[in-house]
This record gives sequence, C-alpha cells and structure tokens, in this order.
Amino acid sequence: MRPQTKRYRYVYLITAVTALLTAAIVFIASSVQDGSTPTYNSQEDFAENEVPKEYISVYKQAGEDYDIPWTLLAAVHRVETVFSTMENLESPVGAIGHMQFMPCTFVGWNYPGCGGNGSTDIPEQELTDPETINEYGGYGVDADGDGTADPYVLEDAVYSAANFLASNGAAGGEVRPAIYQYNQADWYVDDILNYYNTYDEEVELVSLEENRLAEEGG
Repeated sequence: MRPQTKRYRYVYLITAVTALLTAAIVFIASSVQDGSTPTYNSQEDFAENEVPKEYISVYKQAGEDYDIPWTLLAAVHRVETVFSTMENLESPVGAIGHMQFMPCTFVGWNYPGCGGNGSTDIPEQELTDPETINEYGGYGVDADGDGTADPYVLEDAVYSAANFLASNGAAGGEVRPAIYQYNQADWYVDDILNYYNTYDEEVELVSLEENRLAEEGG
C-alpha cells in the first residue's frame, strides 16, 4: 500500500501546482483586456503630490491640444512608469514606452494579427508610422513632428495618451470611464484618480536631477 500512497501524494502535488498556475493565469488575464496592462513600477522616489518640473510643459500642451486636464496625464505617467524612472520601459505583459501602450492599441487593433492582450510583435517601422496608425485606427501621435510616432519618445507618448483618454471620454468630462479603458481594472482607476485629485489640489514641482542625486546620496 505504501507505493500507492506515494503515488497519490504525487497526484495531489501535481494537482495543487496546476491549480496555482491556473489561478495566476486567470489573474493576469483578468487584468489585461482590450490592451490594458498591469502596472510594474520601480522604486517610488516621489511624494504623492510631486511631479517632475521637466515634464510640465509637455503635459500642459498635450492637455490643451486634446482638451483634457494636464494633471490626468501626469497621474497616468506617475502610475505607469513612475515618471519614466523604470529601468525598463517594457512590462512583462508587453506594454511599451513612457505611457505603457500595448502595441495594438498604439498602432490600431485592426492591424493584422492583433488580438488577445494586444502584445503582438509589430515591426518598429510600422508601429511608429503615422500613416499605418491612421489606417488601422491607432492612438499613436507624432507630437514632435519628426515623422514617427514613437512610444519611447516622451512627447509622442504623452500626446498619444492624451489622444486615447480624450477619445474615450475624458475630453467630455468622463474621466473615470476613460481611465478604465486605459486599463480595465478598478484598482488602477482608483490609483490614477488618487494622483489626479492630489495634483489638482496641491501639486509640488520637483527636479528629476535632484531626486536622482538624493537617491544616490549625492
């Protein structure tokens, strides 16, 4: 009977491991729908009301051009990549750039092969081509006028986020629904709104360089 008992133990162990893996997959899938992605932040070195002064002009100009609050763009930038201080601007699920777009959301979900969570491998030349983005209904924007809409270029990324949020209701005052479309998770929406409201009430501008030196003990 002992060999049989040992065999059952192995069966139970395999079953438990399978259940854990399944739960993990379900969790990730529930957080990644229609191009949304969980957020993976580096060490947070900013107080809740602090925003890098180096980015204010980009936020404000994009906000003005798309008729949305600049503080909303700052809040998204804060949550997605901690103001681009992440060591790697690519998330484990495939979101890319300063504002963490899924490639299919950036270039357009009608792009051939787009599906699932939107992490389709798209050639850079097509991902950043304004004509391709326009053809497939994407949100990427060539904000700096260099002929490409690049999610790894801050100005392009912020304007692309402004385009997305405005197109999904923020320009009409529907801020919460717009944030939900950016990442379809209630905890994410609440996190963004917390920073958004904080910046509206009492924002403090700080220097990225000073923060870096403080972190390094300089």
